[in-house]
Amino acid sequence: MSGGKVKRHSGIVRFIHCSVAISTFLLIFSGLGQLPLYKRYMVDQLPGLSWASNFYITLLIHYVAAAWLVFASIMHVVYHALRKEFDLLPRRGDLKESWVVIKAMFGRGKEPPADKYLPEQRLAYAYMAFSFFLVIITGFIKVLKNFPSIALPYPVWQWATNLHNVGTVLVILGILAHLAAFALKPNRPLILSMITGYVSEEYARHRHPLWYERISKKRDERKALGG
Repeated sequence: MSGGKVKRHSGIVRFIHCSVAISTFLLIFSGLGQLPLYKRYMVDQLPGLSWASNFYITLLIHYVAAAWLVFASIMHVVYHALRKEFDLLPRRGDLKESWVVIKAMFGRGKEPPADKYLPEQRLAYAYMAFSFFLVIITGFIKVLKNFPSIALPYPVWQWATNLHNVGTVLVILGILAHLAAFALKPNRPLILSMITGYVSEEYARHRHPLWYERISKKRDERKALGG
């Protein structure tokens, strides 16, 4: 905490978030490219996208992006586990409190005191974690099918394909909801926090009083020890 700013995200957290965002976009774009959509709807006629309908190019992009997503996901889990940071995990009562917070953002009532993350953010995290887990696991199964030495029963491959598609739809819906949340004014300060890593001290005090109180206490303890 300094200069009226509070550090919310470290450089590693921002790197992971950026990696997940970029790799997910590439996966969605290249995944759709595996279908004849870009040729059919002349997407490959757009400037710089003549390669979009090339199956082998989009497949390579898909594999590279998938590896990047898996790396970022593992890094996310290991980083927060080592630091014992579990603020994003859902808590009892989050569903009820989320409804109260959403109503408050529309001027109906007052938000309950929040920790570093709002209850609906913790629920959204669980939703996205499940969706990405589904996509990654079924993606691995689909990759195994391409190895000549591995013979998967047809029902296994069929279920993996169907669930992979379901997971993809869930991820896309989650991204749309995530972006839509920033249309609400109280959430907008969080946009810059994923770029700079900081939010204003006033925002932290007003929107996340439980978190602000905790880090303020740690700051005061450090000052006392330094003195």
